[in-house]
Amino acid sequence: MAYQRPNPDDRSDNVEKLQDMVQNTIENIEKAHETMQFSSPEEREKIEAKNQRREQSIEAMREEIRDEAAARQNGQ
Repeated sequence: MAYQRPNPDDRSDNVEKLQDMVQNTIENIEKAHETMQFSSPEEREKIEAKNQRREQSIEAMREEIRDEAAARQNGQ
């Protein structure tokens, strides 16, 4: 069995991918807010908790976007 070399780390489009992920997560939050109107109190509580986790994920992705943009500017 031949050894396969791993693909090189291609970070060239990480910023764009992360921005898409942030946008998708924001859309999911908005959809969840719409769903909450028709939800039971228990379901609303679960949705709110999930949206809090989504907000935390967005902040982490935005931090990673800043890191990736800085790396791109530094030629990495």
